[in-house]
Amino acid sequence: MTARLATAVFAFAVLLFGAVPTATAAVVDSPGAPTSGSSTYDWVGSWMTAAERPGTHGPAGTGFADQTLRQVVDLSLGGELVRVRLTNVFGDRPLRVGSASLARRLGPSGATTAGRPVPLTFGGRRATTIPAGVEVLSDPVELAVPDRAHLLVSLYFPEPTGPATWHRRGWATTFLAEGDAGADPRADRFAAVGTSTYFLAGIDVLTRSAGAIVAFGDSITEGCCEELSIDADTSYPDRLAERLREPGQRLAVLNAGISGNRLLSDGYGPSALSRFDRDVLTRPGVRTVIILIGINDLIRSHGTVRSAQLIKGYGELTHRARAAGLRVIGATLTPYGDSRGFTRAGETQRRNVNRWIRTGGAFDEVIDFDALLRDGRHPARLRADYDPGDHLHPTVAGYAAMAEAVRAATESTVVDPPPRRHPAATVLTAIRTFLREDERHD
Repeated sequence: MTARLATAVFAFAVLLFGAVPTATAAVVDSPGAPTSGSSTYDWVGSWMTAAERPGTHGPAGTGFADQTLRQVVDLSLGGELVRVRLTNVFGDRPLRVGSASLARRLGPSGATTAGRPVPLTFGGRRATTIPAGVEVLSDPVELAVPDRAHLLVSLYFPEPTGPATWHRRGWATTFLAEGDAGADPRADRFAAVGTSTYFLAGIDVLTRSAGAIVAFGDSITEGCCEELSIDADTSYPDRLAERLREPGQRLAVLNAGISGNRLLSDGYGPSALSRFDRDVLTRPGVRTVIILIGINDLIRSHGTVRSAQLIKGYGELTHRARAAGLRVIGATLTPYGDSRGFTRAGETQRRNVNRWIRTGGAFDEVIDFDALLRDGRHPARLRADYDPGDHLHPTVAGYAAMAEAVRAATESTVVDPPPRRHPAATVLTAIRTFLREDERHD
């Protein structure tokens, strides 16, 4: 690298990050939510998964050693630059990542990449060590990706990882190979190992957008269960992402759902109260959060959790979100009559909560998923065409209806002012020109 090129890259890093990283990995940054009604050229979270504590069995319990994971990411928005967020928040030791790479997937499924994978670096180094309890960012890589692109992230672990920070139900196939296979574009060495996600927290892109919406909740947000297909992208956040790509309403959608998650107490994943800051407030470009959680508190407690307890929890979440400058949308709890966890006491509390969500004035806006999905004659139950048979989770058609309700609610709040280029984009263009000129003189 010439001195002139080094100077240009240094300037790019300063404008992009505010400072050049000196450690082996960058610390996760703050959301920096766009001003209301703005459309900016900046970093925005395009995909995420909510971290869960490892279990005692299976890959999450035993971890990985001298193996490469290749994991599927379904971006909501594309961009010019991409950076990857890795997580060891529930690890019991430092996590050594020997190498990492990123590529677009070839075709609608499988582990084959479209072209040779692009190596990832962390503070300029191919390998990194992530302390227990920490998330890190890769350096940005120049990889132009379109909206709704499917990427493959490969992570090689040269030594035992210990129990893995994971997301239990990812609804996308994960692949595993022996040894360091991250640079191999072929799928020959990889075998499918379920649909969980390991050590992967998110993908950010540099793009022009109106920011990101975080869908925060449980399995009804994550996308579950009977009717959904693997690698089909049919959750309501997936369907919403398809609807929010029009000029003037180009929003990323982040799915922060965890199956079985509760508002008030840990269980399947940390409680919503304990994970909200990490899963919502630290994601870049977040502007709005949709809160749909609480039904599992009623189910798991057999109706002994009171509406007042849930309302207090919602109040704490809205307070934190507003302190971070976010718009907060409250969603009513959906019907669960005839499901395995249904009780009359729980149904009474659900109706009390929904009445408060609709009329309490705590949220900037309310989306009435209960009214949307319920049976008109039996309001404790899902509509027949929205009930896959478990009487709790919507059908694919139900998720599509939920997405359309959110789109309609957000449509009037996003405007499209003239483009405003992010300084990093300007410098990126300059560096591309510089590289071409530098090659002529070599």
